[in-house]
Amino acid sequence: MKILITGANGFTGYYFVKKLLEENHTAIATGKGACRLPYSNQPNFVYEEMDFTDPYSIDSVFNKYKPDVVIHSGAISKPDDCEKDQVLAYMVNVEGTVHLMMNAAEYKSFFIFISTDFVFDGKAGMYKEDDERQPVNYYGRTKMEAEDAVMDYEYEWCIVRTVLVYGKPQAGRDNILTVVKSKLEKGEGYNVFDDQVRTPTYVEDLADAIAVIIEKRATGIYHISGQDVLTPYQMTVKAAEFLNLDKSLLKKVVAADMPQPAMRPLKTGFNIDKAKRDLNYKPTPFNEGLRKTFE
Repeated sequence: MKILITGANGFTGYYFVKKLLEENHTAIATGKGACRLPYSNQPNFVYEEMDFTDPYSIDSVFNKYKPDVVIHSGAISKPDDCEKDQVLAYMVNVEGTVHLMMNAAEYKSFFIFISTDFVFDGKAGMYKEDDERQPVNYYGRTKMEAEDAVMDYEYEWCIVRTVLVYGKPQAGRDNILTVVKSKLEKGEGYNVFDDQVRTPTYVEDLADAIAVIIEKRATGIYHISGQDVLTPYQMTVKAAEFLNLDKSLLKKVVAADMPQPAMRPLKTGFNIDKAKRDLNYKPTPFNEGLRKTFE
């Protein structure tokens, strides 16, 4: 199939493209800048510069490739950036999604939207797909509004929510574990939140789940995450122990110690029973994910 990916230069985008090429799909990778992916010698790979906030840019790429599937993983995903520039966040995260779907509908493309645990308020944790959404920051609100738009898409759609994705860094994109490794190797201290509960997601699990969703043409909402329930502080301590680095440099903090522009939901994490049942999803245990991240 011809599969178009937004945000392909990003951390998760790299792994989505890698998995699609392994499955012998044609991967139409898109991003705002030049290609940062190492696949240009592969026959099933093409890269197109595309700004999904620009209807003309989208129209040009869709007319050229007529994708069977769209994986929309591009977004402004840093909560503080969204809080500080709400107009831009809305334009990218909500209006950009709508522009993409208008073009996808012309070709009846299967539309897969990558969403987040931040659509929830973090009061309960271990959320199921049909639990009430109540975001506590503007990033979560934009993702919820984009989800609402996707649910109105006239052809097949799937919303994939995920939590705190980690793994081996690619395309110059770090994640919490690789940032901590760099800090500790330099002997620098690092403040890490211990009052936020998550079920961190190994990035290749997320890519594998999306490949199965495409294969099975699975529609609706799926929660894809790990099964280990950890705080960011606990994650980084495990990483320091695995790497034999000085974990005493990690300082445990709570939200009240470090006010941020965007409030974070305290207790998220997912119930992944539906994904296990429908997609035969098997999450990588966190200790194994650590090994794969740093091997």
